[in-house]
Amino acid sequence: MTFSKFFPVWNQLSGPQKDMLISSAVKRNVKKGTVLHNGSADCAGLILVDSGQLRAFILSDEGKEITIYRLFEMDICLFSASCMMNSIQFDIVLEAEKDSQVYIIPADIYKDLMESSAALANYTSQIMASRFSDVMWLIEQIMWKSFDKRLASFLIEESAIEDSFSLKLTHEKIANHLGSAREVVSRMLKYFQSEGLVTVTRGEIHILDEKGLRNISDK
Repeated sequence: MTFSKFFPVWNQLSGPQKDMLISSAVKRNVKKGTVLHNGSADCAGLILVDSGQLRAFILSDEGKEITIYRLFEMDICLFSASCMMNSIQFDIVLEAEKDSQVYIIPADIYKDLMESSAALANYTSQIMASRFSDVMWLIEQIMWKSFDKRLASFLIEESAIEDSFSLKLTHEKIANHLGSAREVVSRMLKYFQSEGLVTVTRGEIHILDEKGLRNISDK
């Protein structure tokens, strides 16, 4: 694979540093539903997504989930290597939402490379800042945005990701993404259906009025 696709600072690395990244990377083909990382006690290493789709989420003591971000082709997950950053303890679970191909760089090796390359350390800090921005955005959504707006936004986002108005989603899966209860999702989808925005069948939601959903989301 071409690691320069993942690291814009590739040309600023020395030959030995490039060789270390390449030789240490372990390729994994993971099936949908595979958990790649589970909490701060688990330090899988730096994960590079070559293809597929991963989901990072937080799991409460009561078993409630909420998605904090997704990872797509050419994305990098740093929280799976949080053990290399002593000041960061972030309990996330990382699972494959689709069959995926990833590369894993051991945390200790990547930490050594950051210590020897200011360019790589700065780029890593940029990625981390971007992820924390995602988390802060999510907190703002939960605190200040009503559930109908959040659900409408989620359906629009899913439609864009899948490039389809027909979404194979259960009410339970939506609840897990949004940190809500299945019953709340069901009631809101029933309301959306009564308004002619969607049709709901077992395991599938079909968007009828994307503009209408956007109007709700943007209110």
